[in-house]
Amino acid sequence: MAHHFKIKKNKAGEFVAYFMYNSEAIFWTEGYSSKASAKNAIESVKKNGPGAETVDETAG
Repeated sequence: MAHHFKIKKNKAGEFVAYFMYNSEAIFWTEGYSSKASAKNAIESVKKNGPGAETVDETAG
């Protein structure tokens, strides 16, 4: 399983959704009070992410 989503609890007890690649967290969401909200965040990324543009704000 090279890449996948993972839901874990943070130190504050909130649910956080992580996008993992080769066991490394590539990005993660804010903390949510419910697991359902973390699952909704994952579904939103899956739905809206494929067509996302890349904005490069570096000077060069």
